[in-house]
Amino acid sequence: MILPPTSRPPRPPRAFTLIEIMMAVMVFSLVIGAIYATWALVMRASEVGRQAAAQAQRQRVVLRTIGDALMGVESFQASQQYYWFKLANGDEPFLSFVSHLPESYPRSLKFVGEAAGHDTSSRRVTFSLAPGAAGEKDLILRQSPILLDVDDDEQKYPLVLAKNVKAFTIEWWGTNELNEAAWSTEWDDSQTNTIPQMLRVRLVMGANSSDPNAPDFSATRIYTVPSQMMPVQLQRGTGPGANGLGGLGGLLQPPTSPTGAK
Repeated sequence: MILPPTSRPPRPPRAFTLIEIMMAVMVFSLVIGAIYATWALVMRASEVGRQAAAQAQRQRVVLRTIGDALMGVESFQASQQYYWFKLANGDEPFLSFVSHLPESYPRSLKFVGEAAGHDTSSRRVTFSLAPGAAGEKDLILRQSPILLDVDDDEQKYPLVLAKNVKAFTIEWWGTNELNEAAWSTEWDDSQTNTIPQMLRVRLVMGANSSDPNAPDFSATRIYTVPSQMMPVQLQRGTGPGANGLGGLGGLLQPPTSPTGAK
């Protein structure tokens, strides 16, 4: 006789304990936290890189704007009351001269074309520092026709080339007190009747960030000035060689480069 198998009651399904659920939630929270931290670092690095690229591009634009103006410097010895060249450093640095500017130069449409009503391609440009909105210093550009003062619009609303400028230094290549050729930051008023052969401009801009530990952006550019002052004899058409260079050819010599200048 075969006996039937002993029937056993079914075992209830096993559930997660409270400790297991808490451990799972903890592990899930750690994974989410790690993902968020990685995403935040990526976004931060991307923002810092974007700001650095923007500041570097801004520096290039500023230095290109200064260089374009220096390529067309004009100066006439008999009209120095209009064509003076000056620079200064220290707490209030500035660079000011007359230049024949291209049509692509910033704000040219204000001075050249139908809107301006006249053609003043040759005008005075002045680069200087001014207080910014947040207490920092901005590098600004003002322009004016040669025979006119800076108008109210340029005076009140100059073109802001760069913000948060930490340093703006202009050096010129020439002969110092020891009759030695060297870079100098001092420009004597008696030198307003000359044009420096070369200029070296250093621009330091703070990072466009609220982080106080963010590094500054520094750039230095050397410009060779192709222009020389027009002597009185050539300007007025008098004296030897007035109808040609003649004996005045020695007055118009190309500038010499300093050793190691790039």
